[in-house]
Amino acid sequence: RLYQIPFGMPNCEDESEARTLYLIGDFSAPAEFFVTLGVFSFLYSMAALVLYLRFHSLYTENTKLPFTDFCVTVCFAFFWLVAAAAWGKGLSDVKAATRPSALIAAMAVCQADGVLCNAGTTPAMGLANISVVR
Repeated sequence: RLYQIPFGMPNCEDESEARTLYLIGDFSAPAEFFVTLGVFSFLYSMAALVLYLRFHSLYTENTKLPFTDFCVTVCFAFFWLVAAAAWGKGLSDVKAATRPSALIAAMAVCQADGVLCNAGTTPAMGLANISVVR
């Protein structure tokens, strides 16, 4: 939810007054889908572990239970692939929206004649990239 993050920009004409810049974009849906699927996968894994260890005889005697378990696992694997792709796309959109050159281009104060704006350092996105790879 980048639109909720304010950035204070200095006003070159009047040093006492600062303007506020808000970023554009809401990329929270892919991240929420990814995390929700991870939580549901964890809960299903714990339930399946209890079924395998505590109710092993029920699992071996009933022929529909292993097939149902297989189908649910295949569905989770498919949705995990979809969630990872959605999170990867969401992360690339966040990177594009927060790129220093894009932020400088959005600041009206940097568009005036004779004003030189510098981005400084590039944000580190290594851990975010690793979260997509996992």
